[in-house]
Amino acid sequence: MYWIALQASRDEEVTAWGWRALRFTPRVARVDEAILLEVAASERLFGGRRRLQRTLLKESGELQARVWAAGPTALVALSLLRMRRAGQEAPQQVPEDLPLSTFTAALPHLTTLERIGCTTLGQLRQLPRAGLSRRFGADLLQALDCALGHKPERYPWLTLPASFDQNVELVALATSAQDLLFAGQHLLTLLQAWLQGRNLGVLALELEWTLDLRRLDGKLLPSTEKLELRTAQPTQDMQHLRRLASEQLARTTLSAPANHLRLRSLETVPWGGASTSLLPEDNKPGEKLHQLVERLSVRLGEGNVVVPETIQDHRPECMQEWKPADSVGWGATVGWGATPALKEMRESAGVAPQPTKTKDAALLPPWLLRDPLRLQVKNDKPLYQGPLQLLTRARRIEAAWWDTGVKDPILRDYFIARSEAAGLLWIYRERLAADQDRAQWFLHGLYA
Repeated sequence: MYWIALQASRDEEVTAWGWRALRFTPRVARVDEAILLEVAASERLFGGRRRLQRTLLKESGELQARVWAAGPTALVALSLLRMRRAGQEAPQQVPEDLPLSTFTAALPHLTTLERIGCTTLGQLRQLPRAGLSRRFGADLLQALDCALGHKPERYPWLTLPASFDQNVELVALATSAQDLLFAGQHLLTLLQAWLQGRNLGVLALELEWTLDLRRLDGKLLPSTEKLELRTAQPTQDMQHLRRLASEQLARTTLSAPANHLRLRSLETVPWGGASTSLLPEDNKPGEKLHQLVERLSVRLGEGNVVVPETIQDHRPECMQEWKPADSVGWGATVGWGATPALKEMRESAGVAPQPTKTKDAALLPPWLLRDPLRLQVKNDKPLYQGPLQLLTRARRIEAAWWDTGVKDPILRDYFIARSEAAGLLWIYRERLAADQDRAQWFLHGLYA
């Protein structure tokens, strides 16, 4: 058996430490002021005791352990923890030389035991068991046997809740959104520990605060107000969630001071871990692309952060559509899907595969006019700052005849033309209708 006892730096972090410890072993218990872990069965999985301790204590994110100790039993580890916290050196012989003042079961009888010269666990062990049980009760004898490893230790083991839903009473009334964010730091720390223990990534959260007033200036107020946070990809990064919450709370006005804050998870998915790469261009420091887009969408509004999305349509003006970046899962566009990492990100976000380009796509102009410009015609030849010279054969497009919302189907012949003044142009000729004498020409695109 190998037990680790640790004490959090702040009292409010005890629950978070207990949930975090469940990543390493299912045998985690809260005993008095400490968190106890039995990790003998997990040593090989984490590469030995030293590496397990390093992973548990040094990669703890925002959690900080004030002091920790390890021992063959839970009570021995707890005793060494209390000695280290008091600034005392560990004895040479453990557990015989451990002071009884560090054992909870011996504290009520400490004065009597000191009078008979019994101050260590080894001295208590040498006393007659029958007399010890009659004089001090069975609890002290039970604790002695558990500390020495003669009897199994039984504790109420910690378990993770199925969903995250935590409520905290604020120390002071929150009168602004920033006060709520400061008060929610503890809840975000708890959330990270819960996500890591459950091996989940969060996609949607809800912040809810309880208003301290029921009426303001004669106007009835709701009992609570809510704010929903969503991310494009599952995450365990509390720094990103904190930035999102800060951006949204900055645009939120509290109707009245708040006295309670609640944080609960709305949508989670299994966590596959953070993807890494050996390529230096994929490991640039700073904020990730999708995190930047999410933050800008919150700050500027979804309609002001848009990306193009390709659509399967023969009409050039309908081949792409600008949509809010939130609705397409970051990178659902042609330009964003160039790298394997972005393609994987797009597939993980559930974005449908994009239409494949045809062989004629290379001839499409890089710039389309918002509305086609009607051209003048002289001697059945189109004019644009002078006569135009047709360079290609007609590329015929017949589309929208199946669309009931379109009054007239699209019947066009596209050409690439050269203008002496404007360069290469993309023009089309509409098919002659029954009531037309000659065809109409339009300028639709420009080549750089």
